[in-house]
Amino acid sequence: MPLSILLPLVVVGIGGITILLHLLDLSRPLHFADEQAARAAWEREFPDIPATGAILCKTRTAALIETRDGPGVVWAMGVDSAARALDGARAARKPKGLMLYLPDFTAPKLFLALDQDEADLWLSRLPPSQDRDQNRDQETTHA
Repeated sequence: MPLSILLPLVVVGIGGITILLHLLDLSRPLHFADEQAARAAWEREFPDIPATGAILCKTRTAALIETRDGPGVVWAMGVDSAARALDGARAARKPKGLMLYLPDFTAPKLFLALDQDEADLWLSRLPPSQDRDQNRDQETTHA
């Protein structure tokens, strides 16, 4: 097929799929309906470690998960969720939330937009960390 035909066909096809997904309301970012939804998202990724509790943030895009093995976090990643255990993680307060430094090369850090009270609550539930109040890094990944 000539490039002069293939290129417009690909561009129109991708554009059409994007518009269709938006019109069908399948492009809306994930928001957890309640704590049970956050716990279910955790248990999809960690079925052997059941959640015993969840603290949902006000924006409903992340939750601190409590388990018998220690805390974890689930957060919205587009229309899906991701979850990580916080064993070995460090937390640092940032002006508009909390930065989690995870011992995981697939998600080395996660910025959570939390208000002051939420950040205090989350920090009180996390294991002690040496650099919790230091600003280690200015780059952010938003949840």
